[in-house]
Amino acid sequence: MSINTLDTSAELTTHIQALIEIEPRFAPVYEQVGVPSLRRNEGGFAALLRAIVGQQLSVAAASSIWQRLVDADLVTPKALMQADDERLRAQGLSRQKTRYVRSLVEHDIDYQALKTMSDSEVIDTLTAVVGIGRWTAEMYLLFSLGRADVLAVDDLAIRVAAMALLELPDRPTPKQLKIAAQPWSPYLSAASLLLWAHYGWLRNKEAIPV
Repeated sequence: MSINTLDTSAELTTHIQALIEIEPRFAPVYEQVGVPSLRRNEGGFAALLRAIVGQQLSVAAASSIWQRLVDADLVTPKALMQADDERLRAQGLSRQKTRYVRSLVEHDIDYQALKTMSDSEVIDTLTAVVGIGRWTAEMYLLFSLGRADVLAVDDLAIRVAAMALLELPDRPTPKQLKIAAQPWSPYLSAASLLLWAHYGWLRNKEAIPV
C-alpha cells in the first residue's frame, strides 16, 4: 500500500494545479490566496493532547491551559499517569477533559506505526480514544502525517467556503460535501487548504467597510 503525502510547497502547488484541472472554480481562489502553508507539526502524543486541551475553547484559553500543563511538566504519558485528577484540574482541565486525557494515555498509541497505516486505519485508531472524533483525526492526518487526500467535511469553515466556491444556496452538510468533492480526489488535502484560506479571505472581505 502506497501512502501519498504532501511534504513541500512545490508538491502542494502541483496538486493545486491538478485540482484546478478537475474543478476550475478553484482557479480564482488560488489567485486570491496563493499557495497555502502546509502547517505541518511533529505529531505524536503531544499533538493529540494539545488538540484535546483546545476543544471548545478560544485560542487564548487553550494556549493558557496548555502553557500551564507545560510549566507543570504534565505533557508526557508518564507524567500524566502519575498525576491525580485534582492536579490536572488545577491546571485548568475540566472533569470531562481529564477523562479524555486519561483515555489518550491508556490507549498507548504507536505513533510511528500511524505513519504506515491507511487513512481509514489512522482514523479508526485515533477515534478509539474517548474525546477524539473524526475531525481531530483528520487534522492529525493533514497536519501531523501530511496525507494528500483528506477533506475535512465536518469543518465549519470548509463547508462555508465550499458553499461560496460551488455557489450553493445553503451550507452543504458533511455528506453533501463529501459527495460533491469525490471528483477532487486524490487532491483533497489541497482542496482543504485552499478552502480554509478562502474562508479567511471571505471573512476579511466582509470585515472591510465599503
